Amino acid sequence: MKILVTGVKGQLGYDVVQEGEKRGLEMFGTDVDSMDITDAGQVRKVMEAYKPDGVIHCAAYTAVDAAEEHQEICRKINVNGTRNIAEVCRDMDIPLMYFSTDYVFDGQGENFWKEDDERQPLNVYGQMKYEGELAVQELVQKYFILRISWVFGVNGSNFIKTMLRLGKERGAVGVVSDQMGSPTYTYDLAKLVLDMFQTDKYGVYHVTNDGICSWYEFACEIFKQAGMDVKVTPLTTAEYPAKAARPLNSRMSKDKLVNAGFQMLPSWQDALRRYLERLEDRI
Repeated sequence: MKILVTGVKGQLGYDVVQEGEKRGLEMFGTDVDSMDITDAGQVRKVMEAYKPDGVIHCAAYTAVDAAEEHQEICRKINVNGTRNIAEVCRDMDIPLMYFSTDYVFDGQGENFWKEDDERQPLNVYGQMKYEGELAVQELVQKYFILRISWVFGVNGSNFIKTMLRLGKERGAVGVVSDQMGSPTYTYDLAKLVLDMFQTDKYGVYHVTNDGICSWYEFACEIFKQAGMDVKVTPLTTAEYPAKAARPLNSRMSKDKLVNAGFQMLPSWQDALRRYLERLEDRI
């Protein structure tokens, strides 16, 4: 199976290509220097030359706060870029996997969000990811949309790396304690992605590591597992200034994933332990 993966230099794209190669699949990783997804002509040229059996679309603009001021760049990448890929997938009649976010929901209440719940994003990034979902659903019949949250991987920046750096530099951090959700380790996600991509169980799914926590609880567990003595102060969202509004409730139901016969990802605490070990190996 020949699979084209966009965003190969990012956290998820990197792990998807690594996992695919381990399985003996033919993986073709692209990034902006080899296929600029905002250039429709280039996307078509590269895809028609490579002739993949499917596309796993990991490339995205993910700077949530910066997106508030750079709405057009975010739209160009997350909506127009996704549309460019989706149009070629439609014409080639091949499956497309697109990654969305918990930020498509408004975060009200404490219930677990279901895949078909109303999408009402609170920020520009969430809105653009939502519009990307719409483009995929409009253009492609064979699509997978995976909503993921609180993503971390070895290749790129993330909350864990930020906490480890700030913990070392300051010995104390303040972290939001009233936003609830689930971390997602790209190494674990990549395995499920390739399991799913080789089926025809198309549709929208929620995928994260198992378990729920707040950012504050996540930070406390990071320092505990890393053996660092860091003072962590819980803050409310109102006390933590950010350009982009964040949903308070990012609990996502994964019943559909399980009912489709896919395996749940391990607990986020277990994923964190393995991630920290992997980070140490790279130092």
